[in-house]
Amino acid sequence: MEPIRTVTRAGGRLPLLYGLFASILWLGAGALLLSLLLRYSGLKETALPTLALLVHGISALAGGFTAGRRAGQKGWYSGLLLGVVYALIVLVIGFLAADAPLSLESLYMLAAAAGAGTIGGMFGVGTRR
Repeated sequence: MEPIRTVTRAGGRLPLLYGLFASILWLGAGALLLSLLLRYSGLKETALPTLALLVHGISALAGGFTAGRRAGQKGWYSGLLLGVVYALIVLVIGFLAADAPLSLESLYMLAAAAGAGTIGGMFGVGTRR
């Protein structure tokens, strides 16, 4: 039987949690940038869905990078898991808070977040020592 110290140390890095935190920070920065562009530039509201999808992709990429770097191995798996969890959290919040229905755009966002998270996770593992 292994000591408790060894067992608890094995999963102590929590890559998914750190990745979600990083993606939420990037999402906040992207939302702030989009709102500033909407207010102070000639950006039209019709361009927002495409730009919001881009912000979600960048957020999932950054979160996947962080999760892959923290995991140290299987970065594609950590990034994919992060992208799917991130997209599901965003979809649930949109559904509960704004009554946003699930649509084809929701599937696009899920696919974009999963793909970007996977790529970010692969690059994150590559930067680990």
